[in-house]
Amino acid sequence: MLAGRRKERLAALAKELPGSETIELDVRDARKVAAALDGRAFDVVVANAGLGRGLGPLQAGESSDWDEMIDTNIKGLLHTVRATLPAMIERGRGDVVVLGSVAGRQVYPGGNVYCATKHAVRALYEAMRIDAAGKGIRFTTVDPGLVETEFSIVRFRGDEERAKKTYTGIDVLTPDDVADVILFALTRPPHVNVGEVVLWPTDQASTTMVKRRT
Repeated sequence: MLAGRRKERLAALAKELPGSETIELDVRDARKVAAALDGRAFDVVVANAGLGRGLGPLQAGESSDWDEMIDTNIKGLLHTVRATLPAMIERGRGDVVVLGSVAGRQVYPGGNVYCATKHAVRALYEAMRIDAAGKGIRFTTVDPGLVETEFSIVRFRGDEERAKKTYTGIDVLTPDDVADVILFALTRPPHVNVGEVVLWPTDQASTTMVKRRT
């Protein structure tokens, strides 16, 4: 099942994945998530929804931006897991993969609330492991550094030029790099749980230290 907010993106992806089912869904809406996912027997759930807004100091932040990040990054994960994990537990098997971030391990200037949401995601990953211990479910968090996606375009509200500068002079990660790591974790023997993967571009030493080539 391919779930997301943008119908046209889902349709395009479905063409690459024959036999897939698509559903237009905003994970911030608990009722709609429950209606779409409750009771479905998923083998794997990849919780990928997330976004950042702005890079200003906390004292200049916008509450609407905070709400959007909290509702998407934290509550969206909660809604997804609440709707899908019970069926996995009932069957005694399944994988839940959470897309975290190095921002959930290190705070950086201007990252305040976004970093806080990703710290919460990491805490929820750890809590799920404890709450579902012994139930046959594997939990994995993949925490990447700089990955060239639409993340920065969203963060800078469509300013593509500013977003491009985020990745200039760096051999950044690609979505395929992240997908490869997820696939590796999912294809281990059932008794092996690859729990936490931190994925950095070689040019990035920390959230605040990046080696750029001119």
